[in-house]
Amino acid sequence: MKYYLIAGEASGDLHGANLIKALKKQDPAATFRFWGGDLMEEAGGTLVKHYRELAFMGFIEVVMNLRTILRNISFCKKDISAFDPDVIIFIDYPGFNLRIAKWAKATRYKTHYYISPQIWAWKEGRIKSIKRDVDAMYVILPFEKDFYEKKHDFPVHFVGHPLIDAIYDRKQVNPSEFRRELGLDDRPIIALLPGSRKQEISKMLSVMLSVVTDFSQYQFVIAGAPSQEASFYQPYIKEQNVHLLLNRTYDLLSVSYAALVTSGTATLETALFKVPQVVCYKGSRISYEIAKRVINLKYISLVNLILDKEVVTELIQTEFNAKRLKAELNAILDDYKRATLFLDYYDLEKKLGGRGASEKTASLIVEKLNT
Repeated sequence: MKYYLIAGEASGDLHGANLIKALKKQDPAATFRFWGGDLMEEAGGTLVKHYRELAFMGFIEVVMNLRTILRNISFCKKDISAFDPDVIIFIDYPGFNLRIAKWAKATRYKTHYYISPQIWAWKEGRIKSIKRDVDAMYVILPFEKDFYEKKHDFPVHFVGHPLIDAIYDRKQVNPSEFRRELGLDDRPIIALLPGSRKQEISKMLSVMLSVVTDFSQYQFVIAGAPSQEASFYQPYIKEQNVHLLLNRTYDLLSVSYAALVTSGTATLETALFKVPQVVCYKGSRISYEIAKRVINLKYISLVNLILDKEVVTELIQTEFNAKRLKAELNAILDDYKRATLFLDYYDLEKKLGGRGASEKTASLIVEKLNT
């Protein structure tokens, strides 16, 4: 069968790659065409557009790049028509994907959605278009099944979280070799995860680095995003105690003692590696003020949302400053706080449903296509 996948971010690239691998096991003759990234390309198939060309962050940024977005939507429709797939698989990225889904459903393509848009956080009205335009939805967060089925009478499949497989299946890193490779000494490592887009990295990294001189007994390593070059990070690195590691976030987290993490999928990844963390977020002032008025959530991190309590501290907007960050980093270096976090992290992993998300999803997709 012919599969067309659309992912617009680094996390979608990871999950899309694992889904492609799982689909190949279910359907050895499968052919793939997709919007995604390097990982999906390595998994096999034809990459149409890289997510680096698609990532626009915040309300203002989207408006400023509206012409490019509309051009991409038009091109995507033409490309799908030329490929004529048996199914289109949307991976998160709702602003773009739901527009394509509306057209695809009207054009009589089969539409499957893997990793639900976070309509439980904002734009809940999108449920109307999802119910109209999506043939099958595969959700990865435990509370999403109740949200869709009990609140909106829309059946979905809870398949578990694909990050669990991605983390457990990775190649293990040797801590001593890792340190030698980066020129690190024996001091504990604090990981800095400033995000993947240039806009958010610029806002996050300088504040994260402001605490370096106060923690000389530790060494800091920046997790460079796969979508960015080393040269982009260099102007921010002014201390000798700071190192940069590109495109190896999982290796870094596996040897880290603590982490400062930009809100997003990375907060969940950090928790699954059992690394104590402070969650950070700062957007443009206008985007933040708009978001405050339309997002109805108690927390911004997936860790706290899934466990429905404040497990990790969230420093948002003006609270994300050098003074608060220093205090909260000190807190997660305390032995008692760390022990409490570890217990909550184990509960989190249980709630996520165990391993096999990609395989479950692939099996359900192929089964539905064959009926």
